[in-house]
Amino acid sequence: MTAQTLQGLNVLVTRPWHQQQALCDAIEILGGRALSFPLIEIVPLDQVTDIENVKCKLNALDKCQVLIFISSNAAQFGAYWLSRCEVEIPADVTVLAAGSSTARTVSALLQCSVVHPEAGMTSEALLNLPQLKDINEKRVAIFRGVGGRELLASTLTERGAHVDYLEVYQRQSIEYGPDELARLVDSEGIDVLTVTSAQALERLNELASDNKAQLSLIPLIVPSARIAELAKQKGFAHVRNANGADEHSLLTALEDLVGVADTRDEG
Repeated sequence: MTAQTLQGLNVLVTRPWHQQQALCDAIEILGGRALSFPLIEIVPLDQVTDIENVKCKLNALDKCQVLIFISSNAAQFGAYWLSRCEVEIPADVTVLAAGSSTARTVSALLQCSVVHPEAGMTSEALLNLPQLKDINEKRVAIFRGVGGRELLASTLTERGAHVDYLEVYQRQSIEYGPDELARLVDSEGIDVLTVTSAQALERLNELASDNKAQLSLIPLIVPSARIAELAKQKGFAHVRNANGADEHSLLTALEDLVGVADTRDEG
């Protein structure tokens, strides 16, 4: 029998629709209740210039020595474009991924060996990999969505690499009515908020609006130290870093949160 470690816990799950099910199911299995409130939608490219740009860069992929996939979305959409353009991963290329979950997705979709950081899923963790230390004059392609952090590319450029982005999807904020977030949190008795990206945190903060004082007191689980610091700067008072955006990391953080609350109750 599965231990009901999240019994009675109401969790707001803000992942994109297509990435929610596994986490919601796992929360329910552990006795909690998952409330769906996606903040960001992952959608295909729709601008002709963006599409032509991807096609052009994929046709030059054989000149690269290193490919980096920064997320499972980057892996899935990257695989789609590789297939559509009939481009194969070069046999002698080094393939890296941000985190074990992304690495599994890349390996399964592209049938190649993938290296990932043992701890962490951030740009900082990637940059600590030995494969990215001696990178001078090497060509690196980073698969990602449109926009995002520049730390990975800028640091690799400083190390002498020639870096290019393959932006294979885009993100869109989901629109909600005024106070819709606050009403849901209040009516469903939400105990924990979760976000899995900096953009989702920004959207959560926007939707908090005039109810920020109330919502900022609810524990917030985030995937990295960087996003935890951003959340604190935005006024969220109880921020917990899950050290990952995968189901295991988020569930562990939720269980730890329940454990801390139980300990306080006993005291």
